[in-house]
Amino acid sequence: MKATIWHNPRCSKSRQALDLLREGGAEVTVVEYLKTPPTRDELARLYARAGIAPREGLRKDAPRVADDDAALDLMARDPATIERPLVETGKGVRLARPPELVRDLL
Repeated sequence: MKATIWHNPRCSKSRQALDLLREGGAEVTVVEYLKTPPTRDELARLYARAGIAPREGLRKDAPRVADDDAALDLMARDPATIERPLVETGKGVRLARPPELVRDLL
């Protein structure tokens, strides 16, 4: 199974999710989203596929926003505001907090 993880190697939850994907036998593409940020359109696609509102994808310490469009604008402009890790496989997308949620995608 192929998986993509939008990853921050400094984040313990992101590292745990990556380990779980690899242990589960996934062929993982790692995207360090702070170095290679997703576009606004890609973020919108990911959150839609995950079935969550973009505002739910903001880090808790991110500035407050009025709506989902503003959340997408903020995340596209400042990828450090994106909650991590986001994981995508053929089975769907999960915001893997807690990391064990990636198991649903394997």
